[in-house]
Amino acid sequence: MIHQPHKTLTLGLLLILGFSYCSEPTTEAPAAQTASPEAAAVNEDSPTAEIEAMLHEHVAILASDEYEGRAPATPGEELTINYLRDQFAALGADPGNGDSYFQSVEVTEITAVGAPALTIQGSDYEASFAYGEEQVVGSQQQIPFVTVQGSELVFVGYGIVAPERNWNDYADIDVTDKTVVILVNDPGYASQDPNLFNGNAMTYYGRWTYKYEEAARQGAAAAIIVHETGPAGYGWGVVNNSWTGPQIGLTAANLNGDRAEIEGWVTQETAAAIFDGAGLDFQALQAEAAQPGFSAVPMSDLRLNVSVENSVRTSLSQNVIATIPGATRAEETIIYTAHWDHLGMVPDLEGDQIYNGASDNATGTAALLALAYLHSQQPPPDRSIVFLAVTAEESGLLGSQWYAEHPVYPIAKTVANINMDNMNTFGRTRDVVVVGARSSELEDYLDEAAAEQGRYLQNEPTPERGYYYRSDHFNFAKVGVPALYAESGEDNLELGREYGAAQAQDYTDNRYHQPSDEYDPNWDMAGAAEDLLLYFNITSRLANGTEFPRWYAGNEFKAIRDASAGERQ
Repeated sequence: MIHQPHKTLTLGLLLILGFSYCSEPTTEAPAAQTASPEAAAVNEDSPTAEIEAMLHEHVAILASDEYEGRAPATPGEELTINYLRDQFAALGADPGNGDSYFQSVEVTEITAVGAPALTIQGSDYEASFAYGEEQVVGSQQQIPFVTVQGSELVFVGYGIVAPERNWNDYADIDVTDKTVVILVNDPGYASQDPNLFNGNAMTYYGRWTYKYEEAARQGAAAAIIVHETGPAGYGWGVVNNSWTGPQIGLTAANLNGDRAEIEGWVTQETAAAIFDGAGLDFQALQAEAAQPGFSAVPMSDLRLNVSVENSVRTSLSQNVIATIPGATRAEETIIYTAHWDHLGMVPDLEGDQIYNGASDNATGTAALLALAYLHSQQPPPDRSIVFLAVTAEESGLLGSQWYAEHPVYPIAKTVANINMDNMNTFGRTRDVVVVGARSSELEDYLDEAAAEQGRYLQNEPTPERGYYYRSDHFNFAKVGVPALYAESGEDNLELGREYGAAQAQDYTDNRYHQPSDEYDPNWDMAGAAEDLLLYFNITSRLANGTEFPRWYAGNEFKAIRDASAGERQ
C-alpha cells in the first residue's frame, strides 16, 4: 500500500499536479497480502499513475483466489474486512463506529437442501421443470421447511400497484394463497411509450424486489417471475448463479413470515410451455399486460406444487467503516460507499469454482481505499468524510440497508452519499454517465467537476436495466439522503464510443456474476482514477461547505428529505 506523511496541498494543486509527487511505502505487508510486481500495467507518465497503481494493487489482493470470492460469513470475509481495517488504519483514517472499524450486521443464510422441484398440474397438463436450467425456486422464509401444494396459478401481468399512475394489476382479483406469475420490468419498457411509467427507463416497479414485496402484500403463496434477458438487463445465467446456493438476508424477528412462501424465476421458454398448458397465448397476454386496464388472468385449472427444505444458519457479517473526522461540524457527513462482498465459492461447480468478483466489486472497494488516501493528504475538513464498505450487496443490498436502518451518523445530517460499484477498467472516457439522471443537485456538482476535466455528462445508455435500484446508494435514497451513482461512460478517449460500448457489453455477457470476473493486470485503470478525482472534487467541496444538496422537484425521495429539514437548522 502506498502511503506518505500528511501534506497540505489544496484541491486545485492536487488536480493540477495529478498526484505525481513522490510517495513512501508503508511497512511491507505479509506476502499473501501483497500484489506481485507485475500486477499493475500502469503508464508511469500518466498524471494519475499513483492512483492507478493503488487500484491495481488492492484489486489484485481482494480478487485473489485466497479471498475465496468474498462471500459474507466465510473465511473470505474475515480476510477482506481485516485487510480493509488495516489499510484504513495505515492511512490514518479513524475507526468509523466509535472505537471500531466494524458494524455488525446479523444475517441469516438459507441453503436449499437438494434441488427444489417445480411441478405444474392440471386436468389436461402436467409437467416438471429442471432446477437451474428451466426454473429457480426457493424460500426466503427463515425456517427449515416450506411447502406450497395445489396453489392456483394467476397471471398478474407486471404485478404492479401504482395508484399515482392509475395502475393496479391486482384489481378485482383475490390472490390469497395463490401463485402469481409476473413479468419482469414494467409497462413503460414493454411499450416504449414515454408517457407510460418512465418509458424505456425502469422504475422501481420493474425491479424483482418490488414484485415479490407486492405479491406478499397481496397474500400470494408463491410469486414466480418470468425471466427475459432484455427487460431484466441480464441473462438467465445471472439468475441461476445468484439464486442457487446460499441465500443471505438480514435476520428477521418474524423469520420473514410476511414474505410469500415461495419466490422464484422461470425461463421465458418455461413460461410459454406453462401458458400453453393452460390454453393461453403467452405472447398475446404479454402484450395485453403492457396496456392500461389490463386484468389479471386465472391460468385455467393449473396448480403449482413446490417443497423446499432449507438449511438455516444465522451469523454476523460486518460493514467496515472508517472516517476522517470533521474539524468544526463532525456530525455532518459525506459518505462514500462500495460493497466488499461477492458470490464466494460453489464447490460442486465444474472447473473454476471461485467467483472472484474482481470488477464487481473489488474495484469499488479499492476505490474507497484510494479516496481515503487522497483525503488523508488534505487538511482536516469541516465536515466528516466517511468510507463505508458494506456487506451482502449481492444478497439484496443488505449491508447498506442495515446501515440506513441503524445509522452510525445522523441520517438527517448526512449531506450526501457517493456510491462506487464496478469501476472502469478500459481507459479514460470523454463522458460521465449519471445513473438515475435528473435526481438531485449532486448532478450539478458532478457536471462542474466533469467540466474541469474536459468531460461531459451523459444519461445511462441502458436505463431499462434499472441500475439505480441495484446498488447500495438506493438504501440512502430511500431514507432521503441525496445519493449519486455515476461512472465512466462509453466514449473512450482513444478508441471511441463503439469500443467502449463493446467493452461494457462483453463484461455483461461474459463476466458479470461469473467465475470469469477475475483480475487482469492489463486493465487500464486511468479512467477509474479519473472518476475518483471527480468524486474527490465533489466531496472536498461539500466537506468544506455549508450547503445540503437537495433532490430535484418531483423526485420520489424529496418529501422524505424535506420532512427532516428542521434537524439541519
